[in-house]
Parts: sequence; C-alpha cells; structure tokens
Amino acid sequence: MLDTLSAMVKCCTLADADLRGKRVLLRAGFDVTIEKGKVMDLERIEALVPTMKRILKDGSLIILSHQGRPKGKKLAEFSQKPIVPVLEKLLKRPVRFVESCTGAVTEKMAKMLKKREVLLLENLRFDPGEEKNDPAFAKKLASLGDVYVNDAFPNCHRAHASMVALGKLLPAFMGLQLQKEVQELSRVTEHPKHPLVLIISGAKLETKIPVIQRFLAKGDDILLGGCIANTFIAARGFDVGNSKYEEQYIEQAMEFMLEAEKKNQADLHVPRDVVLASEATEGASKIDLPVEDIEGDMSIFDIGKVTIERYCRVIEKAKMIVWNGPLGLYEINRFSHATKRIAEAVAAATKRGAISIIGGGDTLDFHVRYRYPLDVYSFVSTGGGAMLEFIAGKPLLALQVLRK
Repeated sequence: MLDTLSAMVKCCTLADADLRGKRVLLRAGFDVTIEKGKVMDLERIEALVPTMKRILKDGSLIILSHQGRPKGKKLAEFSQKPIVPVLEKLLKRPVRFVESCTGAVTEKMAKMLKKREVLLLENLRFDPGEEKNDPAFAKKLASLGDVYVNDAFPNCHRAHASMVALGKLLPAFMGLQLQKEVQELSRVTEHPKHPLVLIISGAKLETKIPVIQRFLAKGDDILLGGCIANTFIAARGFDVGNSKYEEQYIEQAMEFMLEAEKKNQADLHVPRDVVLASEATEGASKIDLPVEDIEGDMSIFDIGKVTIERYCRVIEKAKMIVWNGPLGLYEINRFSHATKRIAEAVAAATKRGAISIIGGGDTLDFHVRYRYPLDVYSFVSTGGGAMLEFIAGKPLLALQVLRK
C-alpha cells in the first residue's frame, strides 16, 4: 500500500533536496481558526517550524496555504494576512505578504526574494483553480519557485492543484512534518499493538465508514460518540428525539453491528446511556438516561456516565489508541464531560505505556479550549480527514507525486 512506512522510503524527503540558493514553494496546511483578525490556535503552524527553518538555512521560502472554504471567491474573513505576525514571531524574521497567489505582482515579489527571506501568499482557495486541480493554475504557482515541498498533511487526501498538479512540475519533496505523520501513523497500519482501540466521533458517518471497516477487521474495540453514535442508536431501534443523526446511514450502521458480532471482529461499542437536553446552551437542564428511555423532543448532546465508565475500562486495557473526534457537543462546557473523561483516560493509558495517536481539528480545539495538554500523547496528528483515510489504508494522492 502506498501510504505506509515502507512506501515512504520511495518518497523524496528534505534529506534528498539541494536547496542552496533556491526559491522553495512550501505547501503548508495551516487552515487555522481566526477570530477578529487573531489566530486562535497555533498547533498546525508550530508543527511546520522545523521545515521552514530547514528551508531558510539554504534558500528562500514562499508559503502556499489556504483558509476555510471561500469557494473560489476573495473573502476578507478567509485572508491569510493574520498569520503574518505569528510567522514572524516563530521564525524571528520579517514575513512579506502578497494579496494574491498568482499574477504579475506576486511573480515580481517571488523573484526578488533573497536567501533566508519569507513570502506568504494569499489564500489559495480564492482561485477556483485550486480545488479543481487545474493544471494551468498549478503552472502559475510553479513559476514562482524552483523546488516544491509538501508539508500539508491535513490536505493530502485532497486532489487540489497545490497538492497534486504542482508537485509534478517541480522537484518535489516531503516536509519534515509530513514525513513524521507517515512514520507515526504507519505504526497503526503496519505495526499495531493489541488491544487496538479506535475512538471515533463526528457529524458524518460517510467519512468514517472506511476506518470503521478497517478497525472491525484489524482492531479490538471501536468506541462511538457524537452524531455518528446517534445513528447507531437509531439503528438499534431506539427513539433519538430531536437529536442529529443520519437516517440514510441506518442500514450501514446495522450492517456494522452485525459484522461486529462475527468471530474475530472488533467489538463495536454503542452508547448505552446519553445526556439529553432541550437546547444546546450552558443554562439548559440536562438528564442522563438509558437509550431505551429516550422520548419526546429532547436531543442527545453527550454520552452518559455508564457509557463513559465502559469506555474508560476499554481504554485502560489498550496497548494502542487512535482517537479522532470529541464525544459530545464539547463547545458547550455543559456537554464536554465525556470528552474530558476520555482525554484523561487516554493520557493515563499513555503514561502506563500505551501508544496514543490523536487527531482532527475538533479534537485539537477541545484541548486548546479547555487547556488540556497535548504533550501527554504519543503523537498528535495535524490531520483529520487525511489521518482517517491513511489509517483506513486508502492511498493519499498527494503522496504519490512525491515518489522518487
């Protein structure tokens, strides 16, 4: 399989690159939360500092990234400009900014760059050619530099111009963070330790189907939370009130539960009790009920105490844990209890010797929001969807163009 540690040997890394005097196009995967012009989370930017410093040792740096989903339109709220002061502080040098990722002004500024100078381009997704993987757009980007480095693991599952087409036009290499992501996640795909536990949550079951299928066959326990757990609860025949769930995936959820009952398949853990409330507010009255007692117009916003204890017992015995997604509506403190308990359980298991790998934008946001440390885990992935596709064994298109 291409996206495994053994296949990474076939990819060009920075150790193979001659960057002396070169203008290096670095595809970064920042896409950070920006509120009122201020960057709120630095993890994805900080993760790329070693790659940026390595490039600046020998060449000049042109950073390509995106922010949000502007859908090909230039929208001020998705500008990359607020990232400039963050980069200047981390790199300890001035960072120039250009308000377009292509065009005469951008080309001129790129060509004027000297060794150890930095230029940040405006949001790639302001141009519709980015998400269309447009070769013409990629060609314009390629004209800005001499070498291409991909360190945007969160986007490696996207067939976008700066991820795929651009890498075919210049000498292309893996960044240090991307290399680390492949090495660490390959521990799950190539050298899993058992019991192997997957903690999976989120709003859409569709994006989780491949990884659930993989862990049913290769793992030991799958712990469900969030809206996808609601779909499984509904598939068991219980009323979920006004809770968010995906009716179109009821049949798929039933198939997964039947599959889990077979010999040599992982145990699929569906919540037995949940926290319900009439509204998603801090002041809302909440109640913890068994799933068979749900009725009326209340909604599920977290997993219940009995389920938390069951999940923690599974985590306690685990030798390897993969966690992607908070367990409830964590943004509201009133419904963050389960996620906090799970975080504490995974941290404790890691301290006892288990390998823990966590990822996903919401998972990281939870830790930042409630000041839960991230250095207690074995590895923190910068990816969400890319992480899930990788550990599901799916090929990531952006890695293919980096092969020697």
